[in-house]
Amino acid sequence: MSLTTILLLMLVGVLAGMMSSLVGIGGGVVIVPALVLMFGMNQKVAQGTSLLMLSLPVAFAGAYNYYKAGFSDWKIALILAATFVIGGFFGSKLAIGLEVGVIKKIFAVFMIIIAVKYLFFDK
Repeated sequence: MSLTTILLLMLVGVLAGMMSSLVGIGGGVVIVPALVLMFGMNQKVAQGTSLLMLSLPVAFAGAYNYYKAGFSDWKIALILAATFVIGGFFGSKLAIGLEVGVIKKIFAVFMIIIAVKYLFFDK
């Protein structure tokens, strides 16, 4: 791996970490597109790589600051975490069986729907 690639990956990691703590996005919205568009990675490999890096120690740094400031709900977080594991298992099984083009289209449509809602229908 070249020094340029390592430095670009580090930049993407810092940006994703900042965006994750700033507005609650990171892996899917920053890391996956960056790996596909900047590094030519296959969509499935990018998704799997993003999931690998999103472990408890990575998320803990940002979550700890929110917790200290009183902006966390442990009950909701634990329920979401438990069900997220289940959804992650079945979602990955589904994604592995789909063609890369289909996954990219699902991802793009999801992003468009969220963007339209935030731009025009958010209170």
